[in-house]
Amino acid sequence: MIQGPPPEAPLFIGSEVYRGSSYGPAHPLRVPRVSTVMDLARALGWLPAGRFRASPRAKPAALALWHDPAYVAALQQAEALGEATPGMRARHNLGTLSNPVFPQVYRRPATGAGGAMLAAALLAARPGAIHVPGGGTHHGLPDRANGFCYLNDVVLAIKVLQRAGLTRIAYVDLDAHHPDGVDLAFTGDPGVRMISVHEEGRWPFTGLLADTAGGSAFNLPVPRGYNDSEARMVLHELILPRVSEFRPEALVLQCGADSLEEDPLSRLALSNRAYLESVQALVPLAPRVLVLGGGGYNPWSVGRLWTAIWGHLAGRELPDRLPAAAAAVLAALSWGGGGRPAPAPALLTTLLDAPREGPVRPEIRDRLAGLARR
Repeated sequence: MIQGPPPEAPLFIGSEVYRGSSYGPAHPLRVPRVSTVMDLARALGWLPAGRFRASPRAKPAALALWHDPAYVAALQQAEALGEATPGMRARHNLGTLSNPVFPQVYRRPATGAGGAMLAAALLAARPGAIHVPGGGTHHGLPDRANGFCYLNDVVLAIKVLQRAGLTRIAYVDLDAHHPDGVDLAFTGDPGVRMISVHEEGRWPFTGLLADTAGGSAFNLPVPRGYNDSEARMVLHELILPRVSEFRPEALVLQCGADSLEEDPLSRLALSNRAYLESVQALVPLAPRVLVLGGGGYNPWSVGRLWTAIWGHLAGRELPDRLPAAAAAVLAALSWGGGGRPAPAPALLTTLLDAPREGPVRPEIRDRLAGLARR
C-alpha cells in the first residue's frame, strides 16, 4: 500500500496585529486574547520559532472566494476613513455597536482569514494539526459584518480545503453561539458535515434542534448551566459518532471560549477541561486538523484555554501551577474597563480549571436521543 507523507509537526499561526488592536473601550472585544496565548505559550517554552508562523493578511482576491468584492472594498475604505458612511452601515452593517469601525477593521479580520487559509493550504498539502487562535469568526456573511465578525475565516478555510480536492470535511463548533455564517455557506453540501453545540435562546437564534442545514448539520441547543458531565455525554453520543461515521479527510474545530463559566456573554458553565476532552478525542479522527479560536470575552479564561489547547496539540505536559513568567502574563491582564469583577485567584496561577461536573439533565438526554435517530 502506498503511504502518504508523514504528518508535519504541529504549527501555531499568530500575529502581532492582535496585540495592538481593539474593537473599542465599550466593546466586549476590547480585551487581549491571541497576544495572551502567544505570550503564555512562549513563557511556558511551548512556542519555539520553528513552530510559529506569522499570519499573512489575506488579499481581496483571496477573500472573494466567498465574500462580495464590494464588501471587502467597503471594509478597506472604512479603515482608511476611520468611520463608516451611511451607505456602509445600511448595506454592510459596518459602524454599528456590534461591528464598529476601529483602526484595524480590515487588517485584523484579513489577518485572521489569511492565517486560516494558509493553514488550510498547508494541511491540504500534508497531514498535521495547526492552531490558529485568531480564527473562528463564524458569523461573518458574504456581504455583511455580523456578530463581531467582519470576515468568515471558517468558510474561507473550508473552501480552500475543497478547492484542493478534499471531499469530506467535518466542522465541529463548540462556541456558545450558533455558526450562522458557516451554516449559510454549506447548507446542503454533502461534503461538509457541521456539528454545533450552542446555548439555546442565544443570539443569533438559529441552529434549532430541528434545523439540519439541508442534511449537512446536527445542531444541539443546550440550556444555561451546561456542565462538564453534559458535555462529555454530548461528545460521546453526538460529536464523536457523527464525525467518525463521516470519515473526514479534514476536521475544522472551532473552540470559541464563551462556553466557559467565567464568560460574560453566555450562561454556560463548562471548564476548559471539557474543551480539552473534545480536542483530545477528535484530533485522532482526521489526518488534518485545523483548530480555530472564536468567541470568548474573559481575557483570563480565553488565554488559558487556547494556550492549553496548543499545549495538547504540541504534545506538552500541562502544569498544575504556572511558572512565574507565565503567571506574570495573566497578572498583567485587565478587563480594560467596564466594571467587571477581578479574576478568581486560580485564573492567575493555573492553566487548567477545576472540573465542573454536574447532573445530566433530561432535556440533554432527550435531545441527544432525537439526534441519534437521524
